[in-house]
Amino acid sequence: MRSEDTHITEESVNTMHGCILYVEGVTVSFDGFKALDDLSVYIDDGELRCIIGPNGAGKTTMMDVVTGKTRPDRGTVFFGQDHDLTAMTEYEIAHLGIGRKFQKPTVFQSHTVFENLELAFHTDKNVWMSLTKSLTGDQREKIDEVLKTIGLVKQVNLRAGLLSHGQKQWLEIGMLLVQNPRLLLIDEPVAGMTHQETEATVELLKSLAGKHSVVVVEHEMDFIRSIANRVTVLHEGRVLADGKMEDVQNDPKVIEVYLGS
Repeated sequence: MRSEDTHITEESVNTMHGCILYVEGVTVSFDGFKALDDLSVYIDDGELRCIIGPNGAGKTTMMDVVTGKTRPDRGTVFFGQDHDLTAMTEYEIAHLGIGRKFQKPTVFQSHTVFENLELAFHTDKNVWMSLTKSLTGDQREKIDEVLKTIGLVKQVNLRAGLLSHGQKQWLEIGMLLVQNPRLLLIDEPVAGMTHQETEATVELLKSLAGKHSVVVVEHEMDFIRSIANRVTVLHEGRVLADGKMEDVQNDPKVIEVYLGS
């Protein structure tokens, strides 16, 4: 029986061919509408990829499929060479090392920054039971490391409800990082942020690439230009364009359906 706090080890995700996520020929239909239409996307191990596209392009549905929230009608989704995500539950996928951050922060407002990170180690989500469990030395070291990464060392004892919007976003990313994810899926991280917070988020996400594979869904084009080496543009559930930012933003098809809209 699997322990609730067990995570798949790094060695068990086979990335010998360079890719950590394979989305191949995936179709998802809702009442006859194809949210994804034979979609294929490949994410390299350790890369930072931006996914963009107009509303209804399939960005959220793609992340729903990867995390097990939505089952595809057709196609395959593999994490590394060996893990078929379409045959797994959301819980199992999270424990494989795939973390997802939604647009709206979902931190525990009445608890401190430290307590939020502490809670992220435990999966039962019973706040009282989780906070009465003792942290191991390794877990405390991990929290200290994450606090530095997300820039909240000085706010460690502050209640999360008192943080700025941007700081709450960073805390939620931190709550994923304590779980040592191999792949992070991050939805519109800079929505509602100040210019200064946005710049700090750029540096945060850049620092995560390499240690983790990071997929960012975002609409803010200046932000995307500042972080993206490679951009994938979705339209009507398919890949419209894929490549370097400077090439993608000059693609006539992209200009017509997205950038020019």
